[in-house]
Amino acid sequence: MSRSDLRDELARLILHEGMDLTGEQVAQQAGLDLDRAERLWRSLGFADSGDVPAYGEHDVAAARLAAAAFDEGLLEERTIFRMTRALGQTLARLADWEVQTIVDQVEADVDAGRASSRLESAVAIAEHVAPGFDRLLLYAWRRHLAAAAGRLEALGAVDAELLSTTMSIGFADLSRFTAMTNTLSDVRLGELVENFETRCTDVVTSRDGRVIKALGDAVLFVNPDPREATLTALELVANIGSRDDLPDVRVGLATGSVISRLGDVFGPPVNLAARLSHVARSNRVLVDDATAADLTDEEFEMRTLPPRPLRGFGNVSPITVSRRRAFRPRTVRRW
Repeated sequence: MSRSDLRDELARLILHEGMDLTGEQVAQQAGLDLDRAERLWRSLGFADSGDVPAYGEHDVAAARLAAAAFDEGLLEERTIFRMTRALGQTLARLADWEVQTIVDQVEADVDAGRASSRLESAVAIAEHVAPGFDRLLLYAWRRHLAAAAGRLEALGAVDAELLSTTMSIGFADLSRFTAMTNTLSDVRLGELVENFETRCTDVVTSRDGRVIKALGDAVLFVNPDPREATLTALELVANIGSRDDLPDVRVGLATGSVISRLGDVFGPPVNLAARLSHVARSNRVLVDDATAADLTDEEFEMRTLPPRPLRGFGNVSPITVSRRRAFRPRTVRRW
């Protein structure tokens, strides 16, 4: 099979069809006006194709779903586009992540002689792995949707309208990361970042927290319980800061009211947690007064540091936290 044929086969296996329809044809067949159809594509993260055929029957089916939602009137138009934008942004990042991971597998297949070319390996993966991953994707989405609905219910009717709640925000930051990037190859740097994010996610989720986003050398996480957030921070130091293959880590924690929007969190505690992580010493945890108020002296050793200026907050006296010897944090070993 030629390279061109392999590329066509790879696209067919992923999309399950050819792409021979224009955007206008899709809109017409779906019973959707062109303006709404173009807004739908853009909210999903796809560029307008103009008169160039770039769509297939699955695009028609998706547009019909949107048209039906508009006609039923159960969801406002603004809500529909907000939901499709969230879907598009999330899956675009997932797709990039998957492709990069598959590229690593493809290279390994070629190097080991399991495939004669990268395209041949990619076609085999798309043919045999993709169907199962589709089901796993739907399963994971439903589980996360149920968990998110449960968190919303816990907010209460008034707060739920604003999607605001009180929680602890953690910001884990790698020390000396910028200097390290100048000494590592691109491959090694990518491995380090992935290793850091994986270990952070494992520790955070083990204590019923959530990773909101990863920023390369930093991870932002949340937990509704200040004590659990503090234990999470201490375990991050214990599990990451002690490793030879990762830099030291420093963690800032702040507790207060935050607003959830588009899968992210906003509010003063988010900014304060980031500021605290930046002034923390390597392999140390700094917390604010609100977080410390929920910690007990029997379990934690807390020491108030001298005031220091934190941008946007004036002079702040951070509190350094460690666990008393009788309560040493457990080491998570899931990798």
